[in-house]
Amino acid sequence: MSKLAPDLTYAIGIPARFDSTRFPGKPLANLAGKPMIVHVIERALQTRLGRVIVATDHQGIADAAIKAGAEVAMTNPDHESGTARLAQAFADIDVDIVINVQGDEPLIDPQAICDVIKPFAHQAELQMATLAHPIRQVADFDDPNVVKVVCNAAGHAMYFSRSPLPYPRNSEALQDSDKLQHVGLYAYRRDFLLQYSDLTPCKAEQVEQLEQLRVLHHGYPIAVTIGDYHCLGVDTPEDMQRAEALLVKA
Repeated sequence: MSKLAPDLTYAIGIPARFDSTRFPGKPLANLAGKPMIVHVIERALQTRLGRVIVATDHQGIADAAIKAGAEVAMTNPDHESGTARLAQAFADIDVDIVINVQGDEPLIDPQAICDVIKPFAHQAELQMATLAHPIRQVADFDDPNVVKVVCNAAGHAMYFSRSPLPYPRNSEALQDSDKLQHVGLYAYRRDFLLQYSDLTPCKAEQVEQLEQLRVLHHGYPIAVTIGDYHCLGVDTPEDMQRAEALLVKA
């Protein structure tokens, strides 16, 4: 679906835990006639980038994933994040680039999964990449549930925040194209993914509750590809209803 570096190999990891605080069991919740995790797997498989591996601590999720055509890695239930769960899953897998597709993104665009890895084709030292799109709703700029990002001239993230970013001290100078919403889709070199959990957490990460700030704190660039991406993370049963309505329209 996109031109990739021919000397790199890719795999998609989908972290999926059963015990979500706001929506227990959501990977197996019925969405348009099938478990939500199956929608994510089907879209990941459409990319044909490589292996699709679901990292989970729940046998029911594992069974649904295998039935949908994915591989499964059973992981420790105590992981603090999906990134840590993927690090365990890929500890013994020989691959260059791991793409982290969240298990609660049933509407993820397969092209977005392909786009997130494009910077690795021409940035040999790059360890991590992600996506963003221009903010579409005015209210989203002030919404703390919408993560914003500012990039430098090289297309690397300068900072991520739940606050308005950049802050419109001079509103006339701030264009709509400057307001970027982060898309929680990541790609890492496998060796860096395994190293990530050993990086010391930083204050900004803890205050903002954004784990990607740990990467910037330790001096590693994160490449940001900007496009017209549409994603809907499912955090609550209400989000599931919105996702189903969009699937029916498609």
